[in-house]
Amino acid sequence: MATLAPAPTAPRRRVQPLLWRAQSLLASYVPLLLMAVLAAFTWWLIKSTPQLEAPRERAAPKHEPDYRMQGFELERFTSDGRLMARVLGRELRHYPDNDTMEIDAPELRAYGLQGELLIAQAKRGLSNGDGSEVQLLGDVKLHRYPDGDPAAASDLALYGEFLHAFVPQQKMRSHLPTRVVGLGGEMQLRSFDYDNLTGKLSFTGGGRAQFSAQPTHPPSGAKAAAAPGRAASAVR
Repeated sequence: MATLAPAPTAPRRRVQPLLWRAQSLLASYVPLLLMAVLAAFTWWLIKSTPQLEAPRERAAPKHEPDYRMQGFELERFTSDGRLMARVLGRELRHYPDNDTMEIDAPELRAYGLQGELLIAQAKRGLSNGDGSEVQLLGDVKLHRYPDGDPAAASDLALYGEFLHAFVPQQKMRSHLPTRVVGLGGEMQLRSFDYDNLTGKLSFTGGGRAQFSAQPTHPPSGAKAAAAPGRAASAVR
């Protein structure tokens, strides 16, 4: 009698240890996690980096003073140390945008080679940065003292509304009408140029002058000159 052999059984599945399975899982997903972290870091870096601003138009500097001086006094000297000019005023304001100075109640004093003194005053003044050019505006008065003593009488006086002084050259001019008293008379000039070092007064554009019957002789070095063809008419 034949006997039946038992049916073959499937091989039993080997159960892997838990630690081994965890290591296998990490090996499969770590590269993906690293790529995700790198992408997140890159996004954060881009968001945190400041963006370049579009170029802006440069704003024009404002006309505002950067410093003020009250009761000031500025002096200029020649190369040999001689006092050439002095500028005084109640208040000075410096504007850096155009390097100019604005002066309240300015007084300009110029000293000649022979000791003569020239004093010019006005309501306000404008000067360049180094004080080599000063413009006097409003109720301008100019007096020349041949002996350098402002307590003595002046031999020349000018009255007007504008005066442009070139300090190193000690030259002054005006393109506005000016009244000149001195040189033995009085003149009404439309414009003039005056050189303090030579005492020469030149004028153009015509004008009117009135002299005394016996004019006094001006001090040495003081003289008036009219441009050719533009002599002022004299009225006695």
